[in-house]
Amino acid sequence: MAIKISKNVLYPVLSLCGFAVISLLAYFQPWQGLDIFGKTIKPEAAAQRAIDYINENMLSDGVTAEYADVKEENGMYSFKLVIQGQNYASYVTKDGALLFAEGVPQAIILDKKLEEEKAAAEIDKSDRPEVKLFVMSYCPYGLQAQKMYLPVYELLKDKADMGIYFVNYAMHGKAEIDENLRQYCIQKEQSEKVAAYLKCFAADTKYAECSTEDCTADYGKCLAEAGIDQSKLSSCVAATDKEFNITADYNDKSTWVSGVYPKFAVNDDLNSQYEVQGSPTIIINGKDASGAISSRSPEKFKQAVCAAFNEQPEECSTVLSEEQPSSGFGAAVSASDSAAGSCN
Repeated sequence: MAIKISKNVLYPVLSLCGFAVISLLAYFQPWQGLDIFGKTIKPEAAAQRAIDYINENMLSDGVTAEYADVKEENGMYSFKLVIQGQNYASYVTKDGALLFAEGVPQAIILDKKLEEEKAAAEIDKSDRPEVKLFVMSYCPYGLQAQKMYLPVYELLKDKADMGIYFVNYAMHGKAEIDENLRQYCIQKEQSEKVAAYLKCFAADTKYAECSTEDCTADYGKCLAEAGIDQSKLSSCVAATDKEFNITADYNDKSTWVSGVYPKFAVNDDLNSQYEVQGSPTIIINGKDASGAISSRSPEKFKQAVCAAFNEQPEECSTVLSEEQPSSGFGAAVSASDSAAGSCN
């Protein structure tokens, strides 16, 4: 999995001379038989591929990288990575798949397919995987992840333990806290209806009007569309609110995280257990699996979940949409939204 380093400087931590090949072999030791040198490309093309990745993913706006003095060395291509007049010793594999750069303590995977395969290989396997998606209900990227999640949930809910969980603080006002409570209770007591409700909620752009302040929007449409027992829901919300001091904590700003964000402690224990840092966070079989998903499309998410089975069920052969839902409310798709976007 690639590490995203500081956006404005590469810190010289290690020298790669005589180290690159050893690191490369150690890095791929779990992948017996993988021929990463299978397709050789020209030195300049490999170096340019590395430069393009760095410019797109690792540098701040207005700062660009270039390469110089590319040549074959130690079974790879060596070149100088030039950023703001400073040179950094770098190596790229002859197929343009991996970059070793001075200042970066592990290989950077330039090939998306290779990155997905390695991340999937790191997911622990079980007979019945446990999949937890942590979100804030009004976080644009949490909404994107829910839209990614729902087709996979409907496909695999009988073969894997899948659920929506909540980050232990809220960033989008009282409306988010109220919606978190609704979703928590629907999933807890009317789980057979949760997918229908979430599909309606995430696709309906009217809720965006209530994203940053307390409001009295009409939630009846999605509740009715999903067939939610509203009396049962109201009782659960009231009981959960009291049990976890949700409204009390919201009204007492001395309890707010960093004095800025109100607590939402319903899944506080799981947040601590899995070191959840923001919305969305994807946990599969007890480990953060975000790196196994190169885009937040249903198909990519399905592949990550299916990689967690000891023996994949036949449902895993079903091909879902490769289109990535847009962040925020609405049913649109987007090719531009980052799969790394989050609220934290």
